[in-house]
Amino acid sequence: MKSFIVIGAGKFGHFFCQYLSREDAEIMIVDGDEDKLSDMLSYVSSAKVGDCTRRDVVKGLGVEDFDEAVVCVPESFQNSLQIVDLLNEFGAKSITAVASTEIQAKFLLKNGADHIVFPDRDMSERLAVSIANDSIFDFLKLSDDHGIYEIIPPKRWLEQSVLAVDVRRRYHVNIIAVKTPAGRIFIPGPDYVFNSEDHLLIFGKDHDIEKLT
Repeated sequence: MKSFIVIGAGKFGHFFCQYLSREDAEIMIVDGDEDKLSDMLSYVSSAKVGDCTRRDVVKGLGVEDFDEAVVCVPESFQNSLQIVDLLNEFGAKSITAVASTEIQAKFLLKNGADHIVFPDRDMSERLAVSIANDSIFDFLKLSDDHGIYEIIPPKRWLEQSVLAVDVRRRYHVNIIAVKTPAGRIFIPGPDYVFNSEDHLLIFGKDHDIEKLT
């Protein structure tokens, strides 16, 4: 079981903790406003009231004992910087911070953050890609030019096997899983035959998947 200390009980912090709780994670949520914590007690392990821009508060949280620290205070970039710096000072193993712009991300990384999340940008991109292309249902950006896409099989693949289509060599993508009406098949074998009701989870370069769809 992974353990998380989440700083900031705003909208992002609320949803993040809810989803983390479904993964059976151990979660401590911290916020300076006690009212924001009251409705989170059912899905976090502990909740603490405290201003994490203060050195003494962060020092008392035992941040070094958690697998991941997540800073969710996008409404105040200055506070995010201070909190990331203090988490780094007191030995946080890994720090993820929420940012709104590339400039914010640059300074957060310089201050000690290990990972940056752009909630508004990433959600907007996912929505734009899925709405603009009827063949794409969802996608996850993994780098500037790679991602995991949920697509329907191209018509030319239907009733053919993975081996016959020669997916990796001809299309330069990898099929991670197939979602079928009967369930999910992870890494389908060469004899798997594509069906019109399938949804494929495909990993590859963005431009290769764009050509495919």
